[in-house]
Amino acid sequence: MSQDVLIRPLQEQDIDDEYLSWFVNEDGHLDYFTGSGRVFTKKMVVDDFREGLAGKNWFYYMIESKEGVRIGNVKIGPIDKKNKTSDLVCLIGNRGFLGRGIASKAIAMANEIAFEEYDIRRLQGGMFEGNIGSIKAYTRAGWFIEARMRGYYWIDGVSQDRVCVACLNPRYFNDVDDNQGN
Repeated sequence: MSQDVLIRPLQEQDIDDEYLSWFVNEDGHLDYFTGSGRVFTKKMVVDDFREGLAGKNWFYYMIESKEGVRIGNVKIGPIDKKNKTSDLVCLIGNRGFLGRGIASKAIAMANEIAFEEYDIRRLQGGMFEGNIGSIKAYTRAGWFIEARMRGYYWIDGVSQDRVCVACLNPRYFNDVDDNQGN
């Protein structure tokens, strides 16, 4: 794995104005998923960060360039401890880094952390079908398209499918090949 991008555990002091700006919906990027016009206050983000750590239910990681430029974050969780499953969400917050393959690299690194550190058997996520960049980022990081939920999203008066993606821990799924179960 190329070391031009790194991920490290998010620290509370990382939650500053720059970090919070990633959640501002100026380009509409997060509007659908966060609720149009939703404001992410520092208190809200810090409380969520602390709650995840305290309950060991979700964990945030900072994506950085090797020079230390902050690029985005990855969230592992919420973790279903009984079933050893988890969501994994990647956000390239510094929009100047979009389209460079950084999300794929960060997702692949987070896969390893989820599997090794948290003993996750199965990671999953989903995105609307028009989010081609996100679909490519996950599939390039070893995930596979598991399902398509027809008409799941209603975006600007248009029905869009939800593309469901997953990644399986080979320690639990010894029949997993390069296509992750296809």
